[in-house]
Amino acid sequence: MTQQAKDLYEKMFLNKDVFLQETDPEYSEIITNFAFDEVPSHGSLDENTRMMAILAALMGCQGIDMFREIVRGALNLGLEPVKIREVVYQGNAYLGIGRAYPFLKAMNDAFKDHGIKLPLEAQATVNADTRLAAGNQKQIDYFGEGMRESWAKGAEEQRHIQKWLADNCFGDYYTRNGLSDREREMVTFCYIMAQGGCEPQLTAHAMGNMGLGNDKQFLIEVVSQCVPYIGYPRSLNALSCVNKAAEQMGK
Repeated sequence: MTQQAKDLYEKMFLNKDVFLQETDPEYSEIITNFAFDEVPSHGSLDENTRMMAILAALMGCQGIDMFREIVRGALNLGLEPVKIREVVYQGNAYLGIGRAYPFLKAMNDAFKDHGIKLPLEAQATVNADTRLAAGNQKQIDYFGEGMRESWAKGAEEQRHIQKWLADNCFGDYYTRNGLSDREREMVTFCYIMAQGGCEPQLTAHAMGNMGLGNDKQFLIEVVSQCVPYIGYPRSLNALSCVNKAAEQMGK
């Protein structure tokens, strides 16, 4: 293990044998030197952004066992519990309860182990009467005026889904405190990238990121930091979507 990999590994995991050094030393050497030295040494993402991206990507690829370790490591590195919780909560909108729920339990177990009192402070800013309008405004902020009253457009038998996108996906989640708009759209990109097979949505959210100021180079760095956790095929597909989004936006 390189010294830099060792330093980061020990800081995150407090000498715990997460990557099986005792039973699989060659595997451990490859993984730790790549994921804890070569990759984090590349680019300019701050530690909090890097960890949020990795946590969101692990949710997207359903890496629950690794998430259990990384969420503890993120806490040891100083990532605020409320930010971690918002990453996990928002995953419901893009993964569904069936795939997000195990991560909620794993997160709470980590919080309890760190002596963090639950529940954390509430972050909601809307209620039943305001969530639709507030959510639609977020859609407009991210994707432009074409999203105004989006639930009233398209095939009538499908409009209820468009309404749920406004009041639930954007109204219930994106309006919450705890993460900035740029952070929320970045982790959304990571959920979609890591689950694969959603390239049209990934391209759209790459454009949403760029519209908020998360430019092409930033997204390339986000993809780069997730490579050890989601592998090369989905990472390369994500880069293609970033390039396509940038071309469409003239970036």
